[in-house]
Amino acid sequence: MGKRILVVDDSATMRQQVSQALLDAGFEVIEARDGHEGLEAIKKTDDLAMVICDVNMPHMDGIEMVTLAKQDAANADLPIVMLTTEGQPALIRKAKEAGASGWIVKPFNSERLVAVVRKLSEA
Repeated sequence: MGKRILVVDDSATMRQQVSQALLDAGFEVIEARDGHEGLEAIKKTDDLAMVICDVNMPHMDGIEMVTLAKQDAANADLPIVMLTTEGQPALIRKAKEAGASGWIVKPFNSERLVAVVRKLSEA
């Protein structure tokens, strides 16, 4: 298996679409349904290559998850890309300030997603 990627999204359909694109490209995928599960998966998985995370989720949104994950020095270099329907510059800026590495707007292009994952997971 390839590098391990965490996909965090409250939509089962979106998790499945992202996971399938990554699996087809040779990555290993872990899934989480919200920011709480995502944060737990980040804490428990020491070989994550990167995280793909939705912004709008119940219980804990993606930006809060990024903020909390980046508070742990062990995650300082962990790339986290936001994959969301949101595209407002202020929200993108807030995510980057929290520590997000990039931003992809849904609906996403599988080839572009895989290219971003390959680039950031090699860093």
